[in-house]
Amino acid sequence: MSPLHLKGLVLVKSGGFSTQLAKHVGDKIDGDPLWGSRFDKENPEAVIQTHLDFLEVGADIIVTNTYQSSVEGFTKHLNLTKEESIDLMRESVKLAMQAKNKYIERLKDCNRHKEPGLPLIMGSIGPYGAMLHDGSEYNGSYTEQLTKQDIQQWHRTRIEAVLSGGVDGLAVETIPCQMEAEAVTEMLLKDYPDVKFWVSFQCKDELHLAHGENFANAAKSVWELVRKANAVDRLYGIGVNCVNPKFVSTLFQSLHKLLNHEQIPQLIVYSNRGEIYDATKGEWTGHDKCVPLASYVPEWVQLQAKIIGGCCRVYPEDILAIRKCIDNIGNNN
Repeated sequence: MSPLHLKGLVLVKSGGFSTQLAKHVGDKIDGDPLWGSRFDKENPEAVIQTHLDFLEVGADIIVTNTYQSSVEGFTKHLNLTKEESIDLMRESVKLAMQAKNKYIERLKDCNRHKEPGLPLIMGSIGPYGAMLHDGSEYNGSYTEQLTKQDIQQWHRTRIEAVLSGGVDGLAVETIPCQMEAEAVTEMLLKDYPDVKFWVSFQCKDELHLAHGENFANAAKSVWELVRKANAVDRLYGIGVNCVNPKFVSTLFQSLHKLLNHEQIPQLIVYSNRGEIYDATKGEWTGHDKCVPLASYVPEWVQLQAKIIGGCCRVYPEDILAIRKCIDNIGNNN
């Protein structure tokens, strides 16, 4: 399915993978240096079931459990070789495919079906900082010590592993800084001419990326790279993820304003629930202050969001509510 085929459709992405995975593995995942990625090896059945949990409530898109996968992380924390680490990333794609196939079989048994080409499997390409496991994925500080080429070379290993597994595209996600987004986009445009992708930023407030750059400027920069390369048909969208949902509309409005309503890229949002992660305590706080995620959806659709889902602390029941909301709006606006 090409991104252009999505025109008019609003697609629902899955929620917080590791959040839901924790229900099946019974382990504390937040704070683990490999986050959920270790379970591709240690409990693959739980990984398949987590994907199914989201598919069965109506997700059109699932994302591989590779956000925190890296050769460095797997060799250090799972004692794997480089080759075994790369194989485990490929295995993550296979687990998502097994879940998709199981889901499609269940649909057939009930005489139901999805749109042609759905569900999509996107390969999660999390930021360089996730591998460091020092919180820098939430501030992007590592880009001050690295060149664009360093970033590209590091990302290439995982990109090639998940692509060889056969994903529908790449979810370049939770990117905290403009330089890293530009580096990965440039590499994908130049070296992987058939690969479809999206780019999703991590933002600290209503205007700025986690590293401090202006969101609208960063999004415009990525959009211009894509347009100059005549690759608009390869882009699923540009947007934000793992941000507080109350920031999203203002962030998107700032991009509309900067582009002055000329051609706007398809927008994508999968926010967290609105809780705050307390790194010292290793837990999420502010649960009682959160409003239902689905209540934001009509406004996001109005601002041209074409892919909407959830990130940390967003469960299948939240995705079901988003699914129902989008269906009620009318999925062909």
